[in-house]
Amino acid sequence: MPYLQNSSYSTQKPVEVDNPRPTYLLQPGDVLSIKVQSVQPALSDIFNVQGPQNMVSGDPSTLYLTGYPVDEAGTINLPTVGRVKVTGITLTQAQALLEQKVGAYVRDANVLVKLLSFKITVLGEVRLPGRYFVYNPQATVLEALGMAGDLTEFGNRQNVKLVRQTAKGSEVVLIDLTDPKLLQSPYYYLLPNDALYVEPLKARTARGNANNLGLVFAGISAVVLLISYLTTNR
Repeated sequence: MPYLQNSSYSTQKPVEVDNPRPTYLLQPGDVLSIKVQSVQPALSDIFNVQGPQNMVSGDPSTLYLTGYPVDEAGTINLPTVGRVKVTGITLTQAQALLEQKVGAYVRDANVLVKLLSFKITVLGEVRLPGRYFVYNPQATVLEALGMAGDLTEFGNRQNVKLVRQTAKGSEVVLIDLTDPKLLQSPYYYLLPNDALYVEPLKARTARGNANNLGLVFAGISAVVLLISYLTTNR
């Protein structure tokens, strides 16, 4: 069950693929981890949300206990500072902005900002379907499928649906895992809240339909036998 089939791949020389990583812009619904360090810990600790020491993977409630959610207006609410708009900018830009805002109250403040809510969903013909949290700035289609235990033998590797949320709604694109051009695709890199759905092969669907028909006919046969038995013993 090969992926990325290409006759030009070689053991002697690597094949370079140009595909710059997309820059993620913060949007409503994101949850940010904001940590403030300074020479005035009594003041900087005001901004550091206290929560469980160990984050439990897959538990969204922990994110809200330890982070700052971005509301529908695109703002976060910092103690003392108030509401700060962070949507439409990168994490690096948000970090610089918050450092400026916090610096008005805390001397020599150093602000660290990370995205806590980078989650993806993998469904369909994979071994471990479910929702997964990503704890690094970037994830790829192959990494997501790896977290889900890879495709089953019935997964259609040439027809994987990627569902992505946009400002206008949802968009769906088909991904062919056997095509080496996937490495150049703008959809090779995943964004927060992306969902992958692996369709079953036609053989799998046909087998499932056959099994369902078998159950139906078995049920009909059982009913006929029961009626025949009751009629005979009257």
